[in-house]
Amino acid sequence: MSARAPCRRAAVATVVALLALSGTGLAAAGCFSDRQATSPSDTPCLLPSTGGVPGSTVVLIRGFSFDPAVVRMPAGGRVTWVNCETSATAHTTTADAGAWSSPLLAPSDGFTRTFDASGAFAYHCMPHPFMRGTVTVE
Repeated sequence: MSARAPCRRAAVATVVALLALSGTGLAAAGCFSDRQATSPSDTPCLLPSTGGVPGSTVVLIRGFSFDPAVVRMPAGGRVTWVNCETSATAHTTTADAGAWSSPLLAPSDGFTRTFDASGAFAYHCMPHPFMRGTVTVE
């Protein structure tokens, strides 16, 4: 048994209890940030129906990573992040410098941002800070 197993079990139990009490489907537990990225799954991902995807560069969130992790685009381009996790894991896309922060994205949810200014914009997932990516606007 790994040293993290008790933390995972406690976190899972906490999430199950919170979900049962709240009925919202979203909860956070501190132990989840201890996870490591895995290989992206070949499972198809459904794009959100909330608009913003046409004309966007799509970044899939799966396997506790951003895919692709590096995006290059011209000024005025849009990026849509879509949570493709097969579990109930929620993620965010949050700029390191504070320029944006999405809400928690449940599986199949998406978030779109337009990048008008040139530069390199590093970002991460708030609950899983080891998940990192960069948008470079030329």
